[in-house]
Amino acid sequence: MAIINRIGDFHDDMTAWRRDLHAHPELGFEEVRTSAFVAEKLRSFGLDEVHTGLARTGVVGVLRAGSGRDAIGLRADMDALPIEEATGRPYASTIPGKMHACGHDGHTTMLLGAARYLAETRNFDGTVYFIFQPAEEMQGGGRVMVEEGLFERFAAARVFGMHNWPRMPLGTFAMRAGPIMAAADRVEIRLIGQGGHGAMPHLCRDPVVAGAQIATALQTVVARNVDPVTQGVVSITQFHGGDADNVIPQEVTLRGTIRSFAPEVRDLLERRVGEIARVVAQAHEVRADVTYTRGYPATINSEAETAQAAAAAADVVGEDRVDRAAPPVMGAEDFAYMLEQRPGAYVFMGVGGDESAPTLHSPDYDFNDEALPYGASYWARLVEQLLPAR
Repeated sequence: MAIINRIGDFHDDMTAWRRDLHAHPELGFEEVRTSAFVAEKLRSFGLDEVHTGLARTGVVGVLRAGSGRDAIGLRADMDALPIEEATGRPYASTIPGKMHACGHDGHTTMLLGAARYLAETRNFDGTVYFIFQPAEEMQGGGRVMVEEGLFERFAAARVFGMHNWPRMPLGTFAMRAGPIMAAADRVEIRLIGQGGHGAMPHLCRDPVVAGAQIATALQTVVARNVDPVTQGVVSITQFHGGDADNVIPQEVTLRGTIRSFAPEVRDLLERRVGEIARVVAQAHEVRADVTYTRGYPATINSEAETAQAAAAAADVVGEDRVDRAAPPVMGAEDFAYMLEQRPGAYVFMGVGGDESAPTLHSPDYDFNDEALPYGASYWARLVEQLLPAR
């Protein structure tokens, strides 16, 4: 129940890698330097194969040991966010308007650390695929990798992912079987009325009033249509229309995000959002054009693999520091596409901080380098337990 000593020995190396990646962030499908960095490290560790170019900038390293035919995949995301960094760190982003505000620099580094250790020891029997994925941040790099034949080319029977969590204590893990992150959909409601003078509303068909009514009415979908023991979110986050304070505009546009876990709830939310928008618009004598776009599906962990992930985490930090029944999170993850293809588990790893600590996607967020050996050790123990050496 401890960090692997050999991984602890090269903690300083991992810190240097992570800070180098942090200083050179790249957005989704633009991770050219990052991919080259990852591929060079994997080759230097002596992996059996290093493949580049999957989903444009993705990298897959292949490591074999023994004669076992079982194979597992370990995935880390590599992309940064379009945010101006405000950490003031000496290794802060050197690219204006881009930063690693979600800790993907740490994810990449921890998987590299595990690859180095496992390449040195090869204390397992089978094949490990180290999957470095581009474009997780709402661009669906995981989906693209799957569509381009990830699991046909690299036949992992199970696949695992991990995300850092800034307000969980350092040296803790959390996971759950079943849905752990939500499906994320988008809606756009374009209301077309009859504009005119603000002092003569009776001569207009006001899309602003209709939009306000729709934004309010949509809050009844979760409150009155979704079973209270299930979960859903409908949030209208944009309301655009008008250019002058004395003119009723011809049209307005509402946009929002829709979140759910269960497929039947997702279907219900899509149907009711459209129905309510159109009926309320009709009552106001305006037209509603509703565009509902499905995004990432729910991230759903399989039961056996979640138990295996928890056992590996407990081997590193102790059973009392592993939450096996963590509440699901309404955020979304494109690792969901990989879990649709293979059984597996997605876990959260604590990196320290209390309720006042900067959150993910904050310009003040920086991955805690003290967490690197925990994550790399978790990956290594997971491989050694799932593919035990003969």
